Amino acid sequence: MSEKYIVRHGVLRHLGEYESLVDRPWKRGDAVVVRSPRGTEIGTILSPATERTKQFLAEPTEGQILRLATSDDLRFQNSLREKQDQAHEVCQRYIDQRQLQMDLVDVEHLWGGERLVFYFLVRPPEKRVDFRELVRDLAREFQTRIEMRQIGVRDEAKILADYGDCGKPVCCNTHLAVMPPVSMRMAKLQKSTLDPSKISGRCGRLKCCLRYEYDVYDELHGQLPHVGARVLTRKGQGRVLAQEILAQKLLVEFEDGRRVLIGADEVLTVMGGRTAHAPSTPAPDEVE
Repeated sequence: MSEKYIVRHGVLRHLGEYESLVDRPWKRGDAVVVRSPRGTEIGTILSPATERTKQFLAEPTEGQILRLATSDDLRFQNSLREKQDQAHEVCQRYIDQRQLQMDLVDVEHLWGGERLVFYFLVRPPEKRVDFRELVRDLAREFQTRIEMRQIGVRDEAKILADYGDCGKPVCCNTHLAVMPPVSMRMAKLQKSTLDPSKISGRCGRLKCCLRYEYDVYDELHGQLPHVGARVLTRKGQGRVLAQEILAQKLLVEFEDGRRVLIGADEVLTVMGGRTAHAPSTPAPDEVE
């Protein structure tokens, strides 16, 4: 039985389960020539396909691994950049001529030459653009199959962005296969600054990294009395003024006016209420 592997390919870093037509083992990082649903492409081996790895593929592609990519194959792949730049200029000229309300983001020339893929944005995204005449213009110009692919601003960052504020390559262009929904509640719970310029990523949306630690914050937050709750401790009765979620501590104002930072384990009971919030999943304020 042929082995199957998880392969990454394309500008948008598609992930799929690919059957090897070559009787040899593949290792992570191998550059291979694959036959995908779009045509012949250069892909990268990530891992063997197992039941566990397939669980992480949201919309997997399927195809075959044809062979190992040679140095000539990779040089040809790199040489396609010039053709893509030319196609970008031509497409932009047609867009301007027809006064279409769309922003051309990038062009992808498949290694096998089966098609040209044009990625574009429409602002606002719900606006409809009739680009049928544009497709005819491009097909006549390049004599190959044309695919117009509308993307969102987060996909635009995935294609064009390089480094984030942290100094590292942006997550959407490295390890993220699915863009997680992010909400302002996540930023507030983690006591992040609410300055939009500091918590927004290259796409202009809330940073994906706000999602990474949210589940832990939400779980620990659920174990603490809420702000404003009256609590009974060994030091007396008081009111919760603030929470230190990761440290599991509370700032409590006692009846005599003292304000003391205590551990959550020092709370004997919450007066007339719950001991904690139930963890919840907030409704996202942005969904691609």
